[in-house]
Amino acid sequence: MELKKDSNAVSIDMLLIVHSEKRRAAQGAHSDRPADPGAPPQRRGGLQGVGNGIRRWQKLEGNDLHGTQLTVEVHPRDAMPQLFKKFSLAKRLQVDKNGNTRPRQPGGKDTHAYPWDRSSLKSMALDLRQFEKLDTYASQVTVKSGLEELVSDLLQEAHSDLEIVRAIWIWICHHIEYDIEAAQEKDRQAFKPTVILQTQKTNCDGYAGLFERMCRIAGVQCVTVPGYSKGFGYQLGQSFSGEFDHAWNAVFLEGRWHLVDSTWGSGLVDSSTSKFTFLYNEFYFLTHPALFIEDHFPDNKNWQLLKPPQSLRQFENNMYHKSEFYNKGMLSAQPQTSIIKTVNGKATVTIESCSPTLFMFMLNGKQEHGLLSLRKNGMKLDVYPPTAGTYKLQIFAKGNSEIYSSVLEYTLKCHCADNDVRLPAELHQPVGPSWFSEQMGITKPSHPEPVIYTSDGRCSVSFGVEEGISVLASLHGDDGPVTEETQRRYIFQLHREKQTELKVQLPHAGKFALKIFVKKRQEPGNYLFVFNYLICCTNTKVNWPMFPESFGNWGVDNELLEPLSGVLPANRNVPFKLKLHGVAKALVKGQDTWPLTLSPEGYWEGSCSTAGCREVYVMVLENANHSFYSYILKYQVNAQ
Repeated sequence: MELKKDSNAVSIDMLLIVHSEKRRAAQGAHSDRPADPGAPPQRRGGLQGVGNGIRRWQKLEGNDLHGTQLTVEVHPRDAMPQLFKKFSLAKRLQVDKNGNTRPRQPGGKDTHAYPWDRSSLKSMALDLRQFEKLDTYASQVTVKSGLEELVSDLLQEAHSDLEIVRAIWIWICHHIEYDIEAAQEKDRQAFKPTVILQTQKTNCDGYAGLFERMCRIAGVQCVTVPGYSKGFGYQLGQSFSGEFDHAWNAVFLEGRWHLVDSTWGSGLVDSSTSKFTFLYNEFYFLTHPALFIEDHFPDNKNWQLLKPPQSLRQFENNMYHKSEFYNKGMLSAQPQTSIIKTVNGKATVTIESCSPTLFMFMLNGKQEHGLLSLRKNGMKLDVYPPTAGTYKLQIFAKGNSEIYSSVLEYTLKCHCADNDVRLPAELHQPVGPSWFSEQMGITKPSHPEPVIYTSDGRCSVSFGVEEGISVLASLHGDDGPVTEETQRRYIFQLHREKQTELKVQLPHAGKFALKIFVKKRQEPGNYLFVFNYLICCTNTKVNWPMFPESFGNWGVDNELLEPLSGVLPANRNVPFKLKLHGVAKALVKGQDTWPLTLSPEGYWEGSCSTAGCREVYVMVLENANHSFYSYILKYQVNAQ
């Protein structure tokens, strides 16, 4: 027994608190929140744990007094300590006939109707803005003499049970890191609250035990819940058996139980480096039970807080939405099964979100063999596996940061591939115009759908362009043009006021990606990819030449009517007709020079002979006072 006496005490009151705890320990393979497998190179997401850990879960029993701890605190009369002046244990914990405290087990009032109604990710109505001051304060509190003083310091800004739990949660998530070595070595000492405060490291059992202990000190009912988790090393559709691999907490607030997981709320461990990084995850604070059950299965079904509860088989087979799925505003996904099969070589995935969101996908780690189109409330993905087999399909979403996070994963089984569907390897995501292209300055597209079909290998795409935006386009086919110059030579770009037209001539039959890039004219830097179209042509007779090569002096408002082919016939008189703005003179230069004249309709017109030359140029004099001409277009001449 340890007595703490106030030096100013004249007379004392004694506050006697008796706890009886029966401890049981179990060993099992440890599993904490996984990193996003196969994530893009810029980031690996999710919380990971590795190695094995010691399980220690506590149940308070009324007839077992082994390990009873007696604490006597001595204080001046009428000067009850601040901690107990604010919060009384008696009204928060049930006391059995032997005087031992035990939390009330969850009952009918604690169950939530399944499924989630999409109104909130939480199990109670919360406005997170109300915690801004408390969160800042709690995250900055430091450990001093011990656990009791730490809790007392945290409660200086907490004025309700909810705020107490919030302060404890924030402190643990911002100060305790996952201890990989202790988990691997099964070091029980590392999971004791006193040791955790010293090292500020632990594993999931230590997180849960510390959270429970701090809540108990503060007078809030809290229990540790053991169970299975879809954590590190989890494979879609796997079975769970044997020892439990995770532990979390349930807290009693406003008349019912709520679920928290401070381990998964604190950060992540990169599987490639085994390094822990603090990365706060709000999702696991008072998570709605219908969402919590997706990756947490308790040993006692009552702690699911669901009505009706799920079976272990349902837990194993249910679709698994990662926390980032909900953090980034996703509402639902189809199909709702984790294992999907192709139909006629195709599988479709759709996601509904509460706001416009950028998505990308990977099939076996590559952004190929799929068409992903953005919608204002989500996305649609059509996947065409190249061969029969089993594939890993991952969906990524981008929130407010520049990082794409894995939000969904499927096992895709293809029994028979569609050999007629071969998408260009250069077809990037997204496909087709959307809210994003409009946001980037491209509006009112002539082709709102992502796929364009052409019977003769030619098409024309037009759209509005906001002022100050410059557009660049290139054509990509797997066995077509390969150089950057020729990628653009099968596209001729025309501008009329605030509208851009792209005339496209395919070099041959097949499927091509028409990529669209934009850039603000007044800003330095490269063009940014916005979207692409998939252009399809089955006519094997198609064999269009490239357009003429244009130079930097080809004005953005110029217009070419003829000749559009960049390869001219030999020994012919070829007519020219162009609309050129801001020029004083124009001419065509081959073996000789032929001037162009300005018509009343505003077109520069004329002709030239291709006899005796390999190249033909269109040149302009921008100012009558200048003595030199600038090249604006270049044509090739067929060999004789």
